[in-house]
Amino acid sequence: MQTEKIPVVVTVNGERREVETCAHHSLLEFLRDEIGLTGTKECCSEGECGACTVLMNGRSVDSCLVLAVEADGGEIVTIEGMGSAGRLSALQEAFTETGAVQCGFCIPGMIVSAGYLLERNPRPTAGDIKEGLDGNLCRCAGYSRIIEAVRMAAESGK
Repeated sequence: MQTEKIPVVVTVNGERREVETCAHHSLLEFLRDEIGLTGTKECCSEGECGACTVLMNGRSVDSCLVLAVEADGGEIVTIEGMGSAGRLSALQEAFTETGAVQCGFCIPGMIVSAGYLLERNPRPTAGDIKEGLDGNLCRCAGYSRIIEAVRMAAESGK
């Protein structure tokens, strides 16, 4: 039995994409398997860890919980869209400089969530940062460095 494909048109990291997908595919599967953007990670597949966090229409979402067809007509920003060609964003640089990147698995979701936080609150307190990253888990327990990285990026004002 062959699964029917449904056309989905989305703008991903500023680029319009038209791709046919299965009705049951998550946005995570769509991004990784059908578009080839593998920076967004799959971990729990239950919306508990935040490794798959992306921005959808300006809101932070766990892409494992959103069907790809729900994104039709929308705008998606993934970790690949956070910097520019060949250049890290200030937030990505801060994560590197502070040593917040350990195994790296949670980092794409952390950076997307931190970027979402900084867009809404450019001068967050440590408490604001903890709250803003609440849905993201770090298996390596590098939280103090992650908070330091977000604070550093906020202070740089970039």
